[in-house]
Amino acid sequence: MRRTLAIFLAAAILCLALAMVLAGCGNSVAKQDSAVTQNATTSSGLAGEYVAPNASGVTTETVQVSAVPNYLELPAQIQADPTRVVHVYAPAGGRITEMKVRPWDHVEKGQTLAILDSSDLARAVADYHKAAIDSEVKKKELDRATYLYAHSAIAQKDLQQAQGDAQMAEAEVQAARAQLQVLGVDPDHAGADLRVVSPRSGVVLDIGAAQGEYSNALSAAQPLCTIADISSVWAVGDIYEQELTAAHPGEPAVVTMDAYPGQSWNGQVSAVADAVDPNTRTLHVRVVLANPGARLKPAMFGSIWLLKSTSKGIVVPSTAVIREGTMAYAFVSERNGRFERRVVTLGQTMGGSVEIENGLRAGDTVVTQGALLLREAAEN
Repeated sequence: MRRTLAIFLAAAILCLALAMVLAGCGNSVAKQDSAVTQNATTSSGLAGEYVAPNASGVTTETVQVSAVPNYLELPAQIQADPTRVVHVYAPAGGRITEMKVRPWDHVEKGQTLAILDSSDLARAVADYHKAAIDSEVKKKELDRATYLYAHSAIAQKDLQQAQGDAQMAEAEVQAARAQLQVLGVDPDHAGADLRVVSPRSGVVLDIGAAQGEYSNALSAAQPLCTIADISSVWAVGDIYEQELTAAHPGEPAVVTMDAYPGQSWNGQVSAVADAVDPNTRTLHVRVVLANPGARLKPAMFGSIWLLKSTSKGIVVPSTAVIREGTMAYAFVSERNGRFERRVVTLGQTMGGSVEIENGLRAGDTVVTQGALLLREAAEN
């Protein structure tokens, strides 16, 4: 009896141990299956639906097939129109007593740029006064000669000599007066102070002199200042010779600037260079742009976009695309405030739009604003 009971207890203990081993194996398999499923979801990182934490910040747009322009992008730089740039030199030598302007000051035509204490001006004023006095003397001699000739007191040749002397003296006066007018001063109210004035309205690009320096008039190494009218500017780009067929004078062009993302300026090709740069194998392409408010500054970098051809495709705002490393994706509205994250393949980008080559279909409703809210939900 005792032996039978011992055998029964041993069998019960063996069965209990076997059941515990089987249960442990089952839990391990379940955990492994769960880990595999979780890893598969995480590795894709894209599938699934997400709900915006703040739907009021999400804006959507229905995708349509439209004409996709194929543009040629040319690196470009803004330049001032050379015909609107003036290098201002002092018309006479002298010491600069005051510079009235600074770089990037806006000046009006006739505004004083600098004041010089000029010995050249003082000499020109003295010459004018000497010529005026000599002219007066010669006029009086002519009057006396005319009177004497009328009373047969002198010969005709003496009268003619007096007439010639008076005319020469008057010519000297006019020459001296013209010289002062070239210097920009009033001959009748001129002193030693020479005022250099702006020949046109514009912006001061550079200053080449300072107070206290001596300016040697037109033979100076550099101008007192450089003034440019940038109400109209040039966008100058470089095009390779093999792409020259895309650039023709009169063809429409779009200019974008690195300083103003998402903005563009419409213009047309005004000229294409006739010579190839032997170092870069490129030609210059010029687009003239109106510049109200002087937003386009000389030496700014940007791009000139020339239309090569058009095709059919899908274009969405750049704000609809989220980039992470080499991957890009967009959120597509599914139903009831839920969104699907899709990988997209990007085409060309211009301005504030981007072409989608793969990942979206016509009729999809894509998020154009607030995609970052969905990104946060997806990561949480």
